[in-house]
Amino acid sequence: MASVAESATALGTDDLDGTETAGRAGPAALTPLQQLRRLGTGPRGLTEEEAQLRLGRHGDNSLPPWRPASWARLLVRGLRDPFTAVLLCLAPVSAAVSAWGTACVITVLVAVSVTLRAAGERRAVRSTAALRALVATTATVMRRESAHEQAAAREVPVDELVPGDVVRLGPGDLVPADVRLLRARGLTAHQAALSGESVPVPKYPVDSPPASSPATVSPFDEPHLCFQGSTVASGSATAVVVATGARTRFSAAYRDAARLRGPSSFDRSVRSISWALIRFMLLTPALVLGADAVLRGRGLETLPFAVAVAVGLTPEMLPVVVTAALARGASRLARDDGVIVTRLPALHDLGAVDVLCLDKTGTLTLDRPVVRGALDGLGAPDPEVLRWAAVSAWWNLELAELPAPDALDAAVLAEADARGLDLSRYEGVAALPFDPVRGVATAVVRGPGRLGAHLLAVKGSVDSVLQRCALDAGERERLRVLAAALAEDGLRVLAVAVGERPARTRPWTPSDERGLRFTGFLTLHDEPAPTAGAALTALTGRGVEVRILTGDHPGTAARACRELGLDPGEVVTAGLTDEMGDAELTELAGRTTVFARCTPEHKARIVGALRAGGHTTGFLGDGVNDLPALRAADVGISPRDAVDVARESADVVLAGKDLTTIDRAIVSGRLSSANITAYLRITLSSNLGNVIAMLAAGLLVPFLPMLPAQVLAQNLCFDAAQLAFVLDRPPGRALRGPATLRPGELLRFIVGFGVLNSVADLATFGVLTATLHGFGGLSDEAAFHSGWFTENLLTQALVMLLLRTGSGLPSGPVRWSAGALAVVGVVLPLSPLGPALGMVALPVLYHLLVAAVLALYAGALCLARRLRG
Repeated sequence: MASVAESATALGTDDLDGTETAGRAGPAALTPLQQLRRLGTGPRGLTEEEAQLRLGRHGDNSLPPWRPASWARLLVRGLRDPFTAVLLCLAPVSAAVSAWGTACVITVLVAVSVTLRAAGERRAVRSTAALRALVATTATVMRRESAHEQAAAREVPVDELVPGDVVRLGPGDLVPADVRLLRARGLTAHQAALSGESVPVPKYPVDSPPASSPATVSPFDEPHLCFQGSTVASGSATAVVVATGARTRFSAAYRDAARLRGPSSFDRSVRSISWALIRFMLLTPALVLGADAVLRGRGLETLPFAVAVAVGLTPEMLPVVVTAALARGASRLARDDGVIVTRLPALHDLGAVDVLCLDKTGTLTLDRPVVRGALDGLGAPDPEVLRWAAVSAWWNLELAELPAPDALDAAVLAEADARGLDLSRYEGVAALPFDPVRGVATAVVRGPGRLGAHLLAVKGSVDSVLQRCALDAGERERLRVLAAALAEDGLRVLAVAVGERPARTRPWTPSDERGLRFTGFLTLHDEPAPTAGAALTALTGRGVEVRILTGDHPGTAARACRELGLDPGEVVTAGLTDEMGDAELTELAGRTTVFARCTPEHKARIVGALRAGGHTTGFLGDGVNDLPALRAADVGISPRDAVDVARESADVVLAGKDLTTIDRAIVSGRLSSANITAYLRITLSSNLGNVIAMLAAGLLVPFLPMLPAQVLAQNLCFDAAQLAFVLDRPPGRALRGPATLRPGELLRFIVGFGVLNSVADLATFGVLTATLHGFGGLSDEAAFHSGWFTENLLTQALVMLLLRTGSGLPSGPVRWSAGALAVVGVVLPLSPLGPALGMVALPVLYHLLVAAVLALYAGALCLARRLRG
């Protein structure tokens, strides 16, 4: 993620040649003439020779080169994962103890896991190449053959633009570089690709920008600057290029999008657990060999047993369980909700999300404003204000031949239609469309019963309209204060005025917009999304905090939150974070709900700060401007109708931009995560108990407590039974909070219940000693192996039922699987396979005593669970 400091550098610093990028700080606070002089150019642009020299110095005006990582590099990176490395080492170890089936399965699992990870990373990086489609291929530039010739407009490849070039922009043009406007007429620009603003932004030249501006002002709010990646919506302009290539803001977003995300919450948790297992696995063979050598005088003949014990500690089926559980959850989401999970581990991360970051527009609110009220100069309701605003909007749309009304006009006309206002009473004469410099739109109409008179219906920004009204200074200031209060409350405010003039045939001009009668204010606000309020309540109930990262006005964002029942608290303007260090921002992000006036860099940095604070974050975005934050979050979420690069970079793709769908996706993620956690808790605690018991038995009995083949057969049966957890339905308690896999908590659970399991095993040793020594001519060694094998599978069946996440018995598949495991434990020594594995049939007395041990063990498990809460 590009830092804010880097972004500031790309927005207001000089290079060695006197060129500068678009910005307001320092040298950018110049008049257009001073700017041209500093860039070493003029209104006629550069000569061809000057352009070529600058091209050599500054390089092509193109995005940074995109070089995807090779398959080999991605595959090697996948092998560096500690758990994958453990499995890879276990394959030859299993082969060494003749467990060829286990070795083959592990090898296949490793190959599939590494390939899927590499494919996902390659897809994520490759998707950023589509950003190049959003950059213009040619530009209209003013160039001269020599300094004495007249400049001529010509089309040149956009790669050849240099700082100091003078370019022309028209409707539909992609802005080819970061530019400063010299002249403009009715210019508006779509900046959604950079700022997320859903409506075109007025742009116009400024003779002398202030030398400094508050940190709350975004560069995208500067009316005299246009940025690469934006599109001209209407009007025309002449501008000078101030930044090209890697120094544009668009290139900064591109660089951020191309960077791979760091380890996710799931990756970090599994890695921590894996390293703990690795340490114990490396220690186990040495302990077994050392103890046997000192106490029993045995040497390397115990190596297969020591290796089998180490293998027994490892949850070999973890990749299968994880993949199956996540794939089942993803399939259910796709089938029921139209949600596509493009990276399976992201479903676990989605279940672990405790902070969801999103924009306001299109998520909390619909992407359109609605009229809130029509007020007179005293703030009282007045329907005439809406009437005159609708007359201005309608006849501007009809007479100016606009392709469609803008969002505000559409809201005004929709409200007029809903109230049944009859606009056909007025006959249109002329229209003076909205101009960003004038700040107003005017319709000239004939009204009923007003022969020989024309009426001017004027609407626009508050200051622009008040300047054209016949008001004294005190009244004008009072109305400004009233409008400011409405705006601070999060409302968009339009002023409306009316003027009457004698009818005439000569053209109407902006100079006629004077001496008007102020009518009132029209207030608008963003319409809340129908399901947003209920979804926010549901998310809060699930322990998910919401952060609003928006480019909108602070008051507008706060109002939208309040209307949906979300307390915005103190709204922070993102520009204020530019001077903060990482630690300060982490603390601020942890307690702030709404960040307004956010640029793409702000969004990504805030998301990164939340992750640094220990939160698992999700980010919902749909534009190019959201790419840095999508890549910075643990889970990037995008709707299906997002721009291609945002959708392809997302981990989760929604059918629509609906918070209710996200809530269901989070629930699905928690279901899958709960099943994975249950598998880890049960498998690792049971395996650890068996390892401890085997180490103790190796010291207590004069022979190997279990043959290597028996250890591996036991593990195979238990692992097969554990696959049933993929089909389990966790209790509601498991869905109330983020499904975070906390290594420390998991390891404490494993150690506690593993020790309890080993106590049951040691009690079994006593039972075996009491019942089998010299009983019926049975071999002590074979009987010991058989008894312990049976007891192990019975205790493992028991923990499957009692150590599952949440209270109550598990679902049918787990119960059936545990029952089958218990049956195998009892029947296998009696079957024809028993002698092949070195086992014999056991007396009935043993089974009765083991049943008593298991009953005590079950009681101890239930008591320990209750004490843990």
